Amino acid sequence: MERAEPRPRLQRPAGPGPALPRERGARPGPRRAPRADGMRLRERSLRQDPDLRQELASLARGCDFVLPSRFKKRLKAFQQVQTLKQEPLPPATSQSIPTFYFPRGRPQDSVNVDAVISKIEGTFAQFPQERASMDDMGLVAKACGCPLYWKGPLFYGAGGERTGSVSVHKFVAMWRKILHNCHDDAAKFVHLLMSPGCNYLVQEDFVPFLQNVALLEEEADINQLTEFFSYEHFYVIYCKFWELDTDHDLLIDAHDLARHNDHAISTKMIDRIFSGAVTRGRRVQKEGKISYADFVWFLISEEDKKTPTSIEYWFRCMDLDGDGALSMFELEYFYEEQCRRLDSMAIEALPFQDCLCQMLDLVKPRTEGRITLQDLKRCKLAHVFFDTFFNIEKYLDHEQKEQLSLLRDSDSSSSELSDWEKYAAEEYDILVAEEAAGEPWEDGFEAELSPVEQKLSALRSPLAQRPFFEAPSPLGSVDLYEFACGDEDLQPL
Repeated sequence: MERAEPRPRLQRPAGPGPALPRERGARPGPRRAPRADGMRLRERSLRQDPDLRQELASLARGCDFVLPSRFKKRLKAFQQVQTLKQEPLPPATSQSIPTFYFPRGRPQDSVNVDAVISKIEGTFAQFPQERASMDDMGLVAKACGCPLYWKGPLFYGAGGERTGSVSVHKFVAMWRKILHNCHDDAAKFVHLLMSPGCNYLVQEDFVPFLQNVALLEEEADINQLTEFFSYEHFYVIYCKFWELDTDHDLLIDAHDLARHNDHAISTKMIDRIFSGAVTRGRRVQKEGKISYADFVWFLISEEDKKTPTSIEYWFRCMDLDGDGALSMFELEYFYEEQCRRLDSMAIEALPFQDCLCQMLDLVKPRTEGRITLQDLKRCKLAHVFFDTFFNIEKYLDHEQKEQLSLLRDSDSSSSELSDWEKYAAEEYDILVAEEAAGEPWEDGFEAELSPVEQKLSALRSPLAQRPFFEAPSPLGSVDLYEFACGDEDLQPL
């Protein structure tokens, strides 16, 4: 019986590849030193180096025949390569980009926090034990410079729902924190409504605000609350719009708008309004007409130039190149027409250099030769500045007053009605008087009331029983100069 030959034993190679047979009795020889070119390490990762990957896999299986020196050298080289890759790149030599994203509003240096807090403390001193209830929060909201409908969020934001009242110390601490962290009205309002620890609003957060709005139903005459846009305001605006809209297509062009207040506004400013600087939509550029919504912005901004929104409106109109500042060239561009109109009225116009010195002393811009939006908002006489350059009637009214009297009027107006509220009240009284006089409607347009409007008109007082979209009294659209001169004499210069 023949003896079976023993199977050759396999010798595991150091590197990858198939195993080779080894003769019986042969002793394994010493490993050769790796060549110099084999010791050159390339900048590879673990996944890209097959030798190192094989050795690591062998170590994981418990093999002990991997050369420690070779493994250490490869591992050390790999760590050096990874360290070089993780080194930060040197900063770019380009100029730093200024901050342009302000999620809580752009910080303003002009806000005097101590003055605001002092005014709030003076308001709380009027209440018993310096504690304010929900009914007292209207005065507190006014001291904070907030609208009346903020009184609910202010009350709940200071923890008033737990005790039924808010102490002066707790409210001052809350409001001081808001003034330091929130820099515009939107950020303040969101901060008051959102829950603690959240940076977003949910449906339940609007409950304090809606409860405050529901309190308006308790007021017998909503027109007595000047903090809200009332029916009187709407009626005055719509009557003015109807007077200018001669064809009654609910659109007015530049010629119609120029007739506002007996051509008081310059034609250059009318052109700027229809240029798209302060209007939305493409109808203005295509058809040269503005809608009722655009007219609302125009009329409120024209009759009250002291509010931040009105200042932004007219600043965008005067900023011809859109660089965010009014240059001396832009001021002279608008003032030239004012001089021509004054000459036609036999009134000697002030030279532009003298007028410019007066306006610079009035505004006191931080940068010489440039008037920015912040400069006008900081100035208390921004309405005088705007009227000087494009409203001839109001400019003459301001010229008859001294600057000290203008400053006194500006300071006293903070506690009284605004210019828009005075204008709306006066115009509404005139319209009501015309209605009470029983003057006929002779404009040729009769508006039919819908069933809903008929029910609403029956609930109104006899002096206010005019439909929402009915033409106003003809006296409001009669030009008193029509009987003294022709239409050609009324054309703007």
